[in-house]
Amino acid sequence: MFAGLPELGISNGDDLKETLTNCPDPLKAIDQFQMENGILLPTLQSALPFLDLHGTPRLEFHQSVFDELRENLMERVAVIAEGKEADRYSKLEELLEKSFPLVKMPSIQPVVMQVLKHLPKASACQSSVSGGKWCTKYGDSAVIYMLVPEKKLKIVMADKELYKVCAVEVKRQIWQDNQALFGDEVSPLLKQYIVEKEAALFSNDVSVLHSFFSPSPKTRRQGEVVLKLTQMIGKNVKLYDMVLQFLRTLFLRTRNVHYCTLRAELLMSLHDLDITEICSVDPCHKFTWCLDACIREKFVDGKRARELQGFLDGVKKGQEQVLGDLSMILCDPFACNTLVLSIMRNLQELLSQDALPRDSPDLMLLLRMLSLGQGAWDMIDSQVFKEPRLDLEVVTRFLPAMMSVVVDDNIFTVEQKLPSEEKSSQVYPTLLPDAFYRYLQENRVACEMGLYYIFHIAKLRNKNALQRLLPSLVDTYNDMAFGDIFLHLLTGHLTLLSDEFGSEDFCSVVFDNFLLTSFSSKENVHRHILRMLLHLHHKVAPSYMESLIKTLEPPKQSSEQLKELYTKLMEKLEAHKKSSPVLEEKPSLDLGLHAVTVSTTTSSAPTTPF
Repeated sequence: MFAGLPELGISNGDDLKETLTNCPDPLKAIDQFQMENGILLPTLQSALPFLDLHGTPRLEFHQSVFDELRENLMERVAVIAEGKEADRYSKLEELLEKSFPLVKMPSIQPVVMQVLKHLPKASACQSSVSGGKWCTKYGDSAVIYMLVPEKKLKIVMADKELYKVCAVEVKRQIWQDNQALFGDEVSPLLKQYIVEKEAALFSNDVSVLHSFFSPSPKTRRQGEVVLKLTQMIGKNVKLYDMVLQFLRTLFLRTRNVHYCTLRAELLMSLHDLDITEICSVDPCHKFTWCLDACIREKFVDGKRARELQGFLDGVKKGQEQVLGDLSMILCDPFACNTLVLSIMRNLQELLSQDALPRDSPDLMLLLRMLSLGQGAWDMIDSQVFKEPRLDLEVVTRFLPAMMSVVVDDNIFTVEQKLPSEEKSSQVYPTLLPDAFYRYLQENRVACEMGLYYIFHIAKLRNKNALQRLLPSLVDTYNDMAFGDIFLHLLTGHLTLLSDEFGSEDFCSVVFDNFLLTSFSSKENVHRHILRMLLHLHHKVAPSYMESLIKTLEPPKQSSEQLKELYTKLMEKLEAHKKSSPVLEEKPSLDLGLHAVTVSTTTSSAPTTPF
């Protein structure tokens, strides 16, 4: 407990024990020990007997004085570190040398940790001091940090208890030279982030108003993981670079696009805190900042589109690696969502103007960015940092095919509003253009737009168009139609057509012709179906619901989450049955009497049975 005191020339318990063992007069020896090791204040000695008279133990008095001095010293350390004195680093370094031998003493440890915490802060700009120094380069800039002496850092790092209690400012210095240790600290946070994102996609809240994309960028950045990572990085460019490398590696290993979201959120969180030491040297900062504003508005307007284009066109020769990070930022689902929504809006405007997609520069830029984002994994995996070339047939064939579907729908809608004598015998089309089918299967950019067109028609509550399009999603590029993000949004949008589920024909299209085609091989599809039914079970045609429940019963080897969802659905169905009014059979009014004919001379009215 008192290890380190002898190094500072201060007596400890062992010294007192030795003195009492060898002295002829123990009482005199105790008085002498108190005089040598007590508070060296002459006027205090005459006051101490008064405390004895009041029954105050000397230990209690000395402890209260010690606590007060410790608090004052810790406050003074913070003031020195924040000050502008030229010798502030040397003062703290001297205090560290004197106090560090007592680092394992619980009462002194807070002082040592306070000095370790503030030492880099006091020395950040004092590069002339002969202490340790680390310089990192990011791009053309350099950041200098004065280090806590390496010998002391090794002692802290080797002792688990010391490492646990030391401030994050000290840990940063340990981490920057120990990537494996930093990885151990960061890894649980990254796992937690992915779990939280997946939990949001499987949320029980099935609604268009409260979807995965509802939270604003600023709200998302207040998440626990982002805030913790931001604190761990601080202003340390080397640690920031390590986190980015972890995210790239995990994205390559798992293809999980949520790592792309975290890459953008982390940079913008540092931007919010005005950490210019990092933001000014990350070449993606201004691009991400501009895109973040678009995500907030859920639309890329003309002005911001030109700014984003300027950043893409400004990538210089020899700096092509920046495209890898830009593609990750554009691969963020929130960025993709904004880009495709903007494309849909752009197409509607072109349709109203009778203009072709290829004649719109804004549309071509949006497609360019969407293509770059969709190709992020391939680019980072191949290490060929070159923008993927957009297939022009997406513009010249797929988009016209998709717009023709819109035109078909508009013609049918107008036709239905005409007076009956002016209506033609035209029926709603059921087939889709071949180009639409083919590009859904072969091109990921086209497939993304096709999927979002489904949301567009669902928002309009267009049952006919939905029944025409949903079966075409069974076979899409890389099974994108069975991804969690699409199914999360689709189930929310289908709640807008809840009344249509009373029709077995509509149920057959949604379930038999689409969702149930893959639920047995893809558990995520099974879970999304159950999520939706938890909200719509009372709207589904009863006879269809009965067969659906049998089909959706989870197999024994399925996950606990799936079984739990199914159990919840069964409970809801049972509760719904009990709450439904039971129609009792009405008693017959037939009294078993025969009809009697009443004749009258004044009227020839027909006879009336009783």
